[in-house]
Amino acid sequence: MRRILVVGANAAGATAASFARKTDREAEIIVVGDEPYSTYSRCGLPFLISGEIRSLEELVTYKPSHFKAMRIDLWLKSKVVDIDRASRVATVRRRDGRVEEVEYDSIILCTGARAWKPPVEGMDLDGVYTLRTVDDCLAVMRKLEHARAGVVVGAGPVGLEVADALRRRSLKVTVVELMDSILPASLDADMARRVQSAVEREGVKVLLKKPVEAVSGDEHVKSVCAGGMEVEADIVVVATGVRANVELGETMGLAVGVTGCLKTDMKLRALEEGRCRPVEDVYCAGDCAESVHMVSKTPSAPQLGTTAVRMGKVAGINAAGGHCTFPGTLGTFASKMFGIEVGSTGLTERHAKKLGMEVVSGKVTWRTRAEYYPGWKHVTVKVVADAETLRIVGCQAVGGERVLGRVNAMALAIQSGMTLQDLSRADFGYTPPLSDVLEPLSLAAEKALKKALGKA
Repeated sequence: MRRILVVGANAAGATAASFARKTDREAEIIVVGDEPYSTYSRCGLPFLISGEIRSLEELVTYKPSHFKAMRIDLWLKSKVVDIDRASRVATVRRRDGRVEEVEYDSIILCTGARAWKPPVEGMDLDGVYTLRTVDDCLAVMRKLEHARAGVVVGAGPVGLEVADALRRRSLKVTVVELMDSILPASLDADMARRVQSAVEREGVKVLLKKPVEAVSGDEHVKSVCAGGMEVEADIVVVATGVRANVELGETMGLAVGVTGCLKTDMKLRALEEGRCRPVEDVYCAGDCAESVHMVSKTPSAPQLGTTAVRMGKVAGINAAGGHCTFPGTLGTFASKMFGIEVGSTGLTERHAKKLGMEVVSGKVTWRTRAEYYPGWKHVTVKVVADAETLRIVGCQAVGGERVLGRVNAMALAIQSGMTLQDLSRADFGYTPPLSDVLEPLSLAAEKALKKALGKA
């Protein structure tokens, strides 16, 4: 009987275990998680803070009953402290302090990532938090009972979702961002400005190109110094990204890539340090795993929940003796904040140019429903394409509604190799309550096509 050990009870780990069970009905499967909670959605934590999600239980995606029904052993508050690759033995410290040695036939590393704080003075003061775990979230919520002013450091998706949550809790909120625009990894500056306008309309102050220099206070935080400015704060939430937990993999002699994550092949097998050849029966999935960007073909680790689940499926099938490959990522992202929807997929214009690509883009603001139908809202879409081949390489969308469907459609367009001509001629549906007769994606493609042909 095959024994499969999954390190991490997160989204990637739970998915890997579930698909391993579907592939091998007889295997013994053990999932080891170091938190006291069953698998939950980290993406939902900002909405628990805002009150849109009413209880922690609603965020639990894989309940203990699921693992029991799937005949998967779930070890919570336990930690894998060492793995001997040669003998295929893992050392696990259990919740009661006991240390067990677990033999395995295949192992899946879903060790995830941890929140990262900039190395500046005052980050250890009371009132300064990150938002990565349930315990982080509960600590923030307790502090909010007496807070009046909050500072969010970092204007990525999590930072802005937290800022929205704090504003909904009636705090005075300031967002501090090092880069020259918000959502810098997902949007070009012209699209980001539309999101920033919505943020500022809700009374949130946005400070761009402001590095955090210090967090001040006695024992408790009182202010944040950023770019020479001092901003009052009773609570600070640091959302400056995460760092992959690769230490366990490194002790096993696994390779770490340029993204700081563990290198993998298309079957999500770990690669050996130095030789970069696949390590049999050792797989990686989720935020700790590096893959490849489907457009640029460069190493990629978007560390998104959707990517973690897709990776977990592939790793679980292969670890159980099946065959499945992971094609890579586009970093497809979507969020809703401050009353608007935002999303992107593929490369931004800025990212493409950094890679040395010559691109052309088209941008259109249009209606989400027929002009005469009540309730329509604006949506702005931007399509980015290779200037020579006219193949679509990216898309961004910001608007009042109907954003995610368009972003998902463009992810499929990129994966299938569609060109601007293909998109401009696409047969989109229409009905007055749901869409206009003209599709903004096609209009944006036509605009980009005219630029490429020198007719704009």
